[in-house]
Amino acid sequence: MLYKLSVKNIKKSFKDYAIYFFTLILGVAIFYVFNAIESQTVLLNVTSSTHEIIDLMVNMLSGVSVFVSFILGFLIIYASRFLMKRRNKEFGIYLTLGMSKGKISKILLCETFLIGILSLFVGLVIGVLASQFMSVLVANSFEADLTRFTFVFSSSAVLKTILYFGIMYLLVMIFNTVSVGRCKLIDLIYANKKSEEVNLKNPIVCILSFILAVVMLSYAYYQVTVGAPDLIGAADIFIPIILGCVSTFIIFWSLSGLILRIVISFKKIYYKGLNSFVLRQISSKVNTMVLSMTIICLMLFVTICVFSSSLSIKNSMTYNLTELVPVDIELSKTRNISFDYASQTGYSETLREDSYRSITESLELVDFNVQDYFKDITTVYTYVSDDFSFEDTLGDAEDEIKAEYPFFIYQAPEEIMTISDYNKVARLYGNQEYTLNDNEYMIIADFESTAQMRNIALKTKPSIQVFGVTLVPKYDECQDGFVRMSSNHINTGIIIVPDSVVSEDALESEIMLANYKASSKEGRQNIEDTLLDLVNHPNSSNIALSASTKISIYEASIGLGAMVTFIGLYLGIIFLISSAAILALKELSESTDNKERYGMIRKLGADEKMINRALFKQIAIFFSVPLILAIIHSIFGLEFCKYILMTFGDEKMTESITMTAIFLIIIYGGYFLITYFCSKNIIKEK
Repeated sequence: MLYKLSVKNIKKSFKDYAIYFFTLILGVAIFYVFNAIESQTVLLNVTSSTHEIIDLMVNMLSGVSVFVSFILGFLIIYASRFLMKRRNKEFGIYLTLGMSKGKISKILLCETFLIGILSLFVGLVIGVLASQFMSVLVANSFEADLTRFTFVFSSSAVLKTILYFGIMYLLVMIFNTVSVGRCKLIDLIYANKKSEEVNLKNPIVCILSFILAVVMLSYAYYQVTVGAPDLIGAADIFIPIILGCVSTFIIFWSLSGLILRIVISFKKIYYKGLNSFVLRQISSKVNTMVLSMTIICLMLFVTICVFSSSLSIKNSMTYNLTELVPVDIELSKTRNISFDYASQTGYSETLREDSYRSITESLELVDFNVQDYFKDITTVYTYVSDDFSFEDTLGDAEDEIKAEYPFFIYQAPEEIMTISDYNKVARLYGNQEYTLNDNEYMIIADFESTAQMRNIALKTKPSIQVFGVTLVPKYDECQDGFVRMSSNHINTGIIIVPDSVVSEDALESEIMLANYKASSKEGRQNIEDTLLDLVNHPNSSNIALSASTKISIYEASIGLGAMVTFIGLYLGIIFLISSAAILALKELSESTDNKERYGMIRKLGADEKMINRALFKQIAIFFSVPLILAIIHSIFGLEFCKYILMTFGDEKMTESITMTAIFLIIIYGGYFLITYFCSKNIIKEK
């Protein structure tokens, strides 16, 4: 009998609470999909270095899954609370008919078990199917060969999903049992006739609290935008985060006491149509959901920032690769190391002697002839002067720059390059070439924050002393450019001077840039493998060379971009679904409780069109309140993200924000529409 009653209750709940079951199934499917990536990547035909990145990503996703399980567990328990509330009258009738609380608990245990089994089964089926598309996405993200692709079923992901969700459902069973044990018959019978109290808080206290929250939030916004360069430690970063969380709570608390009072003062608006009913419903819900609204707002804020930033990193790195990695290989070495410098830095005598050889000569020691493997060979040199540092380029703007950027290291020696050498690099890269008069210099940089500092200085036309020669700037701002290859903008500045200025005694490093003598992907990889094998040569320990190759940079960048994207996507989807589901379940529960109130409104003469419009306004405001504040937070949060991630570039930030907005509209807006139609069905007159 109890089993039949449980099955009947589940069938009845499917109609009115489809969102709850849909969210459970979606949570199971998403959890499986991201935890099955490990099995999917085994089939990918990628290099060993890419496999290492994939393994790191899988380990990070496993760690994130633990955090995600807590979020989903909170969601399931929170949803169960509202479902229990909806059935208070039903439980009261059971008790009136003589059923014990123990039997009611057994019914709930049976229902939870059946719902868990059903959700797990359907979610895993959907997850297994969706994971096949994820396999293609993973392969495309890592530019892997799909020739070995086949249908993937991850038993480890299934077991992990069953384990995590099994624990969640067990907690729900315990929660439901405790809730039933504490309930009183009188409260259950009349639960649907009770309104949530609308406590009219002291308006003066609410106004002062709101002003305090705005001040705190403004300071937090200032800290993560204008004051971002001063946030040098973890403790400094946590201060605006804590202020943001506390002020968000205070804003919702104060608004819950102000909304109704403010609107009541506008009589024409308050008494128009069913606005008075709608506003009292909204005020009641916000009043009793201050903490929940705060959590939802913060989750939406994290979703927007994490999703936008992760997509921006991925898109910017992909975009940067074409521009910042124009040739196949860059070899560099420190030249002419003195005995004193070697003693200070720990250079061995063998490596110090090698510093007096060219890159070509060093490679010959390991039996590698550059002419056999390289083409378009371009060799350039950089110089340093012990008495010329970043500080010497600031001119009259020194005090202003140091005040604005107090933590920058201004005594760092500047890198110097001749104009002819830079133009050789620019010609190879396809960048703009320049000319200088004998008394002029220019600065090439592409790292945004440092370029801004240099531009402030260059506006004052500062002259510099380099190797005893006085030079004036040709341009009043840095020119965009770079020499060393990277997946990011890392050039903080190279001083370009006339060829006649430099002293060969100040030679600091040699850089060789070249393309491989191979047209096919396999041919380039073979040359790459030959270079990697040089570490096994007996003389490899006698030379000091560093190398960056297009293949290695591409693999590392694509791997990092994919890893960040998958983690951002994982957290973004879970946070967004959890936020929308909590709001939806709360609204559906309210709609069930308010059936009699809507019936009374009908008796007072309101037609269905007016009631539906009022319901739509109520749900729209309820969903919009935390979203609007989250968007405001995100405007400043994304500025901070741009500052932190400036090395990756922000060329694609607008595109990423647009994609995040579309994603938000589809998921959050979808939950809103489903909630509206389900609520309309609940309050519909039978």
